[in-house]
Amino acid sequence: MLLEPLYKNASTVPEKIATSDEKLSLSFGALASMSTALSELIKASTQKQNVGIVLPTSSIFAGAFYATLLAGKTPTPINFLLSPAQVGHIIQDAQLDLILSVTPLAEKLQFPGVRVIDLASLPKPTAPTALPSMASIDPKQTAALLYTSATTGMPKGVPLTHENLSTCVDGCIEQVFRGGQHSFLGMVPLFHSLGLTATLLTPMRLAMPVNFQARFSPVGTIQVLREKKPTIVIGIPSMFKAMLMAKSAQAEDFTSIYAAVCGGEALPSNVRDEFKNRFNVNLMEGYGLTETCGPIAVNTPDQYVAGSVGRPLPGARVNIVNDEGKPVPSGAEGHVLLGGSMVIDHYRNLPDADRDAFVDGYFRSGDLGRIDANGFLFITGRSKELIIVGGEKLHPREVEEMLLEHPTVADVAIVGRKDESRGEAVVAFVVVREGQTLDANKLREFLRERGLPGWKSPREVVAIDELPRSPTGKVLRRELANLPVS
Repeated sequence: MLLEPLYKNASTVPEKIATSDEKLSLSFGALASMSTALSELIKASTQKQNVGIVLPTSSIFAGAFYATLLAGKTPTPINFLLSPAQVGHIIQDAQLDLILSVTPLAEKLQFPGVRVIDLASLPKPTAPTALPSMASIDPKQTAALLYTSATTGMPKGVPLTHENLSTCVDGCIEQVFRGGQHSFLGMVPLFHSLGLTATLLTPMRLAMPVNFQARFSPVGTIQVLREKKPTIVIGIPSMFKAMLMAKSAQAEDFTSIYAAVCGGEALPSNVRDEFKNRFNVNLMEGYGLTETCGPIAVNTPDQYVAGSVGRPLPGARVNIVNDEGKPVPSGAEGHVLLGGSMVIDHYRNLPDADRDAFVDGYFRSGDLGRIDANGFLFITGRSKELIIVGGEKLHPREVEEMLLEHPTVADVAIVGRKDESRGEAVVAFVVVREGQTLDANKLREFLRERGLPGWKSPREVVAIDELPRSPTGKVLRRELANLPVS
């Protein structure tokens, strides 16, 4: 189901550019040729079902992904920024004995019983001769084995089926990318579900080109915008924030953009508003998880509500329930349950996690949110991140959004610390803007002036050079909670 678009494009528009990056551009014909040749090497190199892919976001990644599928294997992209222990866990859990990589990443993959093929040493692809015939594929067959970002504990294996991914791609096209000719700028790593779905599988289905950035830099991105003029830009909030800090960036650099899609982490309102004011671009915030193949809800250019993550994609089901699992009234906050053909129904080798996560055809996301009368979804926080102060519940994002309005605050994260008298105490970790100084009392006064109740105000305010984040931009709150406050 995922291979057909590549080989259809190779037959109908073989010379059209499919993927490009700083080192390599591939037409649809050349990408099909690379995939066909590499698939034979994969079949000759392993009898295992899963094949690891440790590659930068690039044309070569695209070739490796489709080659693995063509070989009848399951691509297993691995986040190369994980620790050796986490990579070793994935290798063991996925039962990998073959990994496709390139130097210097390959040098870090010295694990017993694992063969690493350096794709950079293989011949460059040539024009295709005969395209392989496409065998019918069971929609329920696993098409990609992804692993969660492991913000708490070891990564969990997420088997995404052909049906899961195809449904998500179709929904993205129908809701966001319908009509017109587009070109994509892919900045999100392809080991991430958002990157894989939105910047590889979707443009392939549309027969439209994508330019990959192996290593994100705001200056490099601005240069690509000027030279390539992509119409679809997909990134995470920290990337768009970095673009705002690029002094050379001008509104004229963004005039080609039809949709700038933002996901992977909550979009701070100050980044959203400043991006609009400076570049005249609405950041189309979306929402999804690895378990939903990436996006399951997203704003669009013609259906946009600031602060929301948009409407659910066609075929997606979003249910908001209370602590007892009962539906809440429209507009009320509750736990976000997700369903539909783009949502997985189990983890790999984790029956205990399955029992907790999958109930009555829904996946328990762990997020809190609400749906307004027009069907727009708002994510208000994570249930595990709620801070309980004297029996009252506090969403960290509420305080963070206020503090980000203060001129001395460049970045901030709110966490809870155990407190004998009130259960938890509120602690703010603040990245101070260059040239500014931190004054905790002035920050608290600023919050009081904006009507924040005293019990929500941070008891401790800690200056920090940089917030610890995962490779996909998520703040690692557990690390902050373990830092000393004085």
